[in-house]
Amino acid sequence: MTTSFHAVIPAGGSGTRLWPVSRVARPKFLHDILGTGRTLLQATWERTEGLADPAHTWVVTGEAHVDAVREQLPDVRADRLVAEPAPKDSAAAIGLAAMLVHRTDPDAVIGSFSADHSITNTAEFLSVVRHAIAAAAQTGDIVTIGVTPTYPATAYGYIKTGELLSLADAPTARRAAEFVEKPNASTARLYAYSGGYRWNAGMFIMRASVLLDILSDQAPDLHAGLTRIADAWGTARQREVVDEVWPGLEKKAIDYVVAEPAAAAGRVIVIPGDFGWDDVGDFDSVAKLRQPVPGESAGVSAIGEDVQVVDVESRGVVISETGRLVALVGVDDLVVVDTEDALLVTSRAHAQEVKAAVRDVERTGRDDLL
Repeated sequence: MTTSFHAVIPAGGSGTRLWPVSRVARPKFLHDILGTGRTLLQATWERTEGLADPAHTWVVTGEAHVDAVREQLPDVRADRLVAEPAPKDSAAAIGLAAMLVHRTDPDAVIGSFSADHSITNTAEFLSVVRHAIAAAAQTGDIVTIGVTPTYPATAYGYIKTGELLSLADAPTARRAAEFVEKPNASTARLYAYSGGYRWNAGMFIMRASVLLDILSDQAPDLHAGLTRIADAWGTARQREVVDEVWPGLEKKAIDYVVAEPAAAAGRVIVIPGDFGWDDVGDFDSVAKLRQPVPGESAGVSAIGEDVQVVDVESRGVVISETGRLVALVGVDDLVVVDTEDALLVTSRAHAQEVKAAVRDVERTGRDDLL
């Protein structure tokens, strides 16, 4: 029997470290934040086309973003676009998609791939994921992709790898010994250079039935609520049931509800991957990932339409939505983000702290800027 595969693209989160480009009303996945000519969502969709056709590709997003998603993804099927009334984190989003898949394709393998990540080597990514699909189908375990660390990152969680498994269709597969939280700088150095840890990229591949069984065991109330919604999906009662059940669902990440308990039970496999992955989590990532453009200054990367930049002995990144001229003189690794209603100036070294600025803006009551 051939196992079918469904790709699930969770498209949520507000990306506060990429404010003021990324907003609640228009999160980072809807932006061409890297200046590639396509948004992060469009790039994710294009990658999954190598794994599944539109009939087997699901996008889960907020109700407020449905129209923008349809505009950016003209090939997404209406019955494969799942709208959430409010953010409930990845367990609810992926869990609901898994239930909808399971209703008509009970033996299917699903894989979740965030809409707002960057991958530079698509061919290698597809090869690794195909190994993961084979491992999930063969073993019935949860399979995750462990990205080879390229530096001691403190912004990512890590996966401790265990023994090499003997899987013919996934020869690099190892048992996942443990998921570990984002480390401090010294611990990150130990992890990155030990050879025994991988970055947790949040990609999970498994049979839909396996995910639902673990969800039922680890989060029975969430499972019960999602079951009620899935049973009403596509019927005249869908809106009524979603409005009644969704607000009361637990807000939990799939890592905590499914992956970590499964790893503790010895039921998670990790496939090592080295394909230029980044979660595009802040403007330092943007500066690193931005590819030089012919004729552009060697010191300053400019992103946006009709961006005008003058730089004198400066290095950094300028993102502009206004068309205003931005001049940098004698500054190093500066980040300038110019939008119609907000201007951000920071350094690459402080890019992670942009989230704190967003909290301060929120405290002023300027919800229109969030």
